[in-house]
Amino acid sequence: MSFRSPALHGAGLGLRRALLGPLQEHLATAEAGERAIDFLEIAPENWIGVGGKLGRILRALTERHAFVCHGLSLSLGGPEPLDETLLARIRRLLDTHGIALYSEHLSYCSDDGHLYDLMPIPFTEEAVRHVSARIRQAQEVLGQRIAVENVSYYAAPSPAMTEIDFVNAVLREADCDLLLDVNNIHVNSVNHGYDAAAFLDALPGERIAYIHVAGHYVEAPDLLVDTHGAAIIDPVWQLLARAYRNFGVRPTLVERDFNFPPLAELLGEVRMIHAIQADHGSATRDVRSA
Repeated sequence: MSFRSPALHGAGLGLRRALLGPLQEHLATAEAGERAIDFLEIAPENWIGVGGKLGRILRALTERHAFVCHGLSLSLGGPEPLDETLLARIRRLLDTHGIALYSEHLSYCSDDGHLYDLMPIPFTEEAVRHVSARIRQAQEVLGQRIAVENVSYYAAPSPAMTEIDFVNAVLREADCDLLLDVNNIHVNSVNHGYDAAAFLDALPGERIAYIHVAGHYVEAPDLLVDTHGAAIIDPVWQLLARAYRNFGVRPTLVERDFNFPPLAELLGEVRMIHAIQADHGSATRDVRSA
């Protein structure tokens, strides 16, 4: 039996297994008006083929709450053929759980085997054509548009184009949506010495499907590491507010992958999103009809 996930809106949190118990309790016991979390995000690779108790828990959650899928290993910019077997399994997961939106990283993570990291795609016209064709192929296999995320990177191989020109060229040629990560903009602006606000302002707001915010590690004043393992800092919140001013309020999700604090602290960050959204109006996006 298939069903449709509720429309995406408000503020969300990434569903990690370390948070599963506290999240279930919060969602089950909080009154509708007190519930901080409007939607959840999972990595499909962590849930494909999962049955038993965990599979039943996921099913119960997706029947009641809006979900998105954020991929980890499709390797959109990689040199090897796109993994259509993985895409078919992702499509089954999306259909089974009624999940309307799938996103991936604008990067690559495999070359004759997994590299276990998100590697930067060269900022070249040839790379634009290569990755755009793979995004279009993925959309055809999935039968829907996808969103690609602007990623953090620490070296820029063959930077014949600027990062903003590369991202915008891929979005145009692939005709896909954008998962806007404002923390990655902040991290890259410090590491590569550009104006974060100007980068944000140059993005095509009409393509934004939803937004990520996260924390990072300060290795040095000029080197930030995108860890998703710390609290979100003020410059990232300020960029989020600017995104809302520029483009309107979009569904926005807190990413936290390790160093998990008590759930109450993460819910505080989710409520911060709600507060910033309230300052800039509200919006709901039905990603199946967008």
